[in-house]
Order: sequence, then C-alpha cells, then structure tokens
Amino acid sequence: MGKITDTVKHIIIINVLLFLVAKFAYPPLQDLFALHFPTNPAFGIWQYVTHMFMHSQQSLMHIGFNMLGVWMFGSPLEQLWGRNKFIFFYFSAGIGAGLIYSAVNYFQYTSIYNDIISMGFSSADIQNLLDTGGSSSGIFDKFSQEELLKFYRLYNTPAVGASGALYGVLVAFGMSFPNAKLALIFFPVPIAAKYFIPVLIALDLFSGLTGYSIFGDGVAHFAHVGGAIVGLIIMLYWKKNQFKRWDK
Repeated sequence: MGKITDTVKHIIIINVLLFLVAKFAYPPLQDLFALHFPTNPAFGIWQYVTHMFMHSQQSLMHIGFNMLGVWMFGSPLEQLWGRNKFIFFYFSAGIGAGLIYSAVNYFQYTSIYNDIISMGFSSADIQNLLDTGGSSSGIFDKFSQEELLKFYRLYNTPAVGASGALYGVLVAFGMSFPNAKLALIFFPVPIAAKYFIPVLIALDLFSGLTGYSIFGDGVAHFAHVGGAIVGLIIMLYWKKNQFKRWDK
C-alpha cells in the first residue's frame, strides 16, 4: 500500500484542488457540484459525477479520510487492474452510489409527502414548508417536528464526497486481497479485510435504517451502501467473466 499510482494521485489532486477552490476562490462551486435532491431546482444531472470530487467545507477530516482511503485501497487495485479498469470501476461505484442514494431519499421523501397530502394539505403548502422551513397552514400541528425536519433535510441537504466510490473500492479490495490486515483508528486491532469490510458496511446499513449514526451526523449512509453494492455487482460480474487487466 506504500506506492501511490498515477490515477489515484490525479484523483486526490483534483479533489484537493476543488476543495480549495470552493473554500477560498469560488464558494458557489460547492453548491453547483454537490448532489441535490432530484426535484430541487439546484439539481443537475452532472452532479452524479461532480459530487464525488467535492467535500464538506466544515472539516478537513472528511476529505482527509476519503483521500487516505482512496490512496490506501485504490493504489493496489490500480496496480492489479491497470488504469482504465480502475477508472471505470471508480466512477461506476461513485455514480451508482449517487443514484442509489437519490432513490432511497426519493422513496422516503415521497412517503412523507403523501402523508401530508392525505391530511388535506396542498402541494403549495408543502412547497412553502420546503422553501422556508416554516408553515402557516397547520402542518406542524399534524406532524412531529422530527418527521418534518427529516422531510426538509431530504429536499434541501446536498450530498458531497468520494465515500460512495471509496466503499466500492473497499469491496473490491476485500475481494482481491481478502487476507490483508486492516484496523480502525478507534479499534486498532488488525482484522482481515474479508471480515473488516463487511462489518464496516453493515454498520453503515444499520445507521441508515435506524437513523442512529455510529460515525456522526451528516453521513450519507445509503451512498456508502450504494457504492458497496455497485462495487460488489461489478466484482462478481468480472469474476464470472474472468476479466483481467484492461489496456492502459
């Protein structure tokens, strides 16, 4: 895991440059490239690609941990596969993660939306709630603040980060190097990748389903799980068809 490969190096450079541009030179870039809810006016189809290269401006830990993971687990895969195969895999996992994340959010959003409509409120009432965070039509009298806050956040909170692509890379690493020893910072006992990575994904799935976030607030758990699912599908397909290195 010591050597950084060319594609991984370029991915890290692009992520860092865009982070710095959005933070110091052109802040609107963050909103333009983040992945918004599909019915939000700020949504753009390009965001399924660009969100992979943007990170939270609130903390260096987000980009730091993601880029560390891309280096540690991506470089061995690029060495094993070659450049083109790694690029295809990385973008497929990242885009797939965004699509699954959007689909899960849309399902949750639609469920709450239909509940509000069934109580006799209009689409205009709902849009006012989503646009302003407030309501003069009595919605707050019929629904819990927690449920309406979740509804508001689904619509208004964009997703950023390479985590979806990284989780796909983690799955591929675990299947390619199952006996490699890994450890978490808060659990520094080396565990084989074939056990470590499924447990990590299971924790994300648990957090996504229950709302109890083990890794802190603001984590897009279903993007992580989505990237892992896409990575697993691709790896199983490649294994079945015995795809080797692609041309560089």
